[in-house]
Amino acid sequence: MKRSSFTRLTLAAAGVACLLPVSAFAEERVCRGEIGAVTLDNVRVPQNAKCTLTGTRVKGTVKVEANATLVAEDVVVIGNVQAENHKSVKVRDGSRVGGSVQIKQGGGATVADSRVEADIQYDDNDGVLNIARNKVGGSVQVVKNSGEITIRRNTIDGNLQCKENSPAPTGGNNVVGGNKEDQCRRL
Repeated sequence: MKRSSFTRLTLAAAGVACLLPVSAFAEERVCRGEIGAVTLDNVRVPQNAKCTLTGTRVKGTVKVEANATLVAEDVVVIGNVQAENHKSVKVRDGSRVGGSVQIKQGGGATVADSRVEADIQYDDNDGVLNIARNKVGGSVQVVKNSGEITIRRNTIDGNLQCKENSPAPTGGNNVVGGNKEDQCRRL
């Protein structure tokens, strides 16, 4: 019996679907309230919600939506922590992020006493911002923020770049493998 072109194409597509990595089917956990020491694929903090992660392991990314709050303590995030139009983001107390922490166009943020393998980026926020006592594998970029900014006692493998912030960042005692630039050149 001869198979049609359509049947061969359908069987080929099914075979490709079976070869897709498991991450293509990763589940997203919506967080309102508290999540403890469990392992999840991805976490989303929805608009206007507050989420506290304590000892949580996230195999993917943590996303914080508009007017939402994230408090992450002693967490492991294999991917990124991303926030846009957020109310507050805190990543602290021995947390480890395998990617970047990207905080944009929102309120306040703190990354403290943690390890970030890639970059920390604070861009166009209007709340109090802190970066303190971290080990950063990439660069720290702080641009166009309008709240108080403190950058203190970090070890940064890449560059420490700060520009167009009002007021200018304060702090010091940062060990930087690359360059200290613009408003952060003396920090």
